[in-house]
Amino acid sequence: MDDLKQMARRIRLKLVEMSCIAKTPHLGSALSCVDILVAAYWGAMKIDPARPDDPGRDRFILSKGHAATVIYAALAYRGFYSMDYLDQYNRAGGKLPEHPSPGCAPGIECASGSLGHGLSIGCGMALAARLNGHPYRVFVCMSDGECNEGTVWEAALFAPAHRLDNLIAIIDYNKWQATGRSDEIMSLRPLREKWESFGWDAVDVDGHDIGALIEIMRSVPGKSGKPTALVAHTVKGKGISFMEDNNDWHYRIAKEDDLRAAERELGPA
Repeated sequence: MDDLKQMARRIRLKLVEMSCIAKTPHLGSALSCVDILVAAYWGAMKIDPARPDDPGRDRFILSKGHAATVIYAALAYRGFYSMDYLDQYNRAGGKLPEHPSPGCAPGIECASGSLGHGLSIGCGMALAARLNGHPYRVFVCMSDGECNEGTVWEAALFAPAHRLDNLIAIIDYNKWQATGRSDEIMSLRPLREKWESFGWDAVDVDGHDIGALIEIMRSVPGKSGKPTALVAHTVKGKGISFMEDNNDWHYRIAKEDDLRAAERELGPA
């Protein structure tokens, strides 16, 4: 588990570096879900970086596509492509846009970032697995603010109706969205109970406890025949003291001084 914590630390530092160099925002949103991706890609998912198009692979959809740097960095560290590939992020003519797009990199399953669509795409993939007799699972990482979207709840009704027990929705519940506290802008609480009422197996978890995340992810599919909703309680900007729970870092772009300060806290890459 120490190795996975070190990987999360390295990814967090890379995210600050990417924001600084590319001059892009959404750093706080990317930092909050690092441990979720580490748990999925290193501990739970059945994947082969050398075969990113393997029909039997587990699928991961980063529905909160504005946090694209976290999946780009995770895929690089996991071996889907070289670390040098990250240099193309937000560069003119580069292959890594600010929001993921199909074909931009091995391991990117779909376009995302227009919030509210990732879970519907995940439902389609999970249903396709059922119809085609494939054993793969579909992981969808969403933001809490994204749960404001009506399409999320249409998909949440669809999944249990079709008994998509190979589907897991992971809500990065960092309690913030672009303009304020998520629970004040829309009434999300009680979030776990809402998912349960829609027919899901739902569980609250510390979204920074990699071991607990892996345990739950590995348990999918369970015996109930229901899809799983994992309400991951996280901290926006997690891992860097001056960014934690500070919503300025939704749009604020890291500067050189911020990168140096992050390096002092996180240690060398």
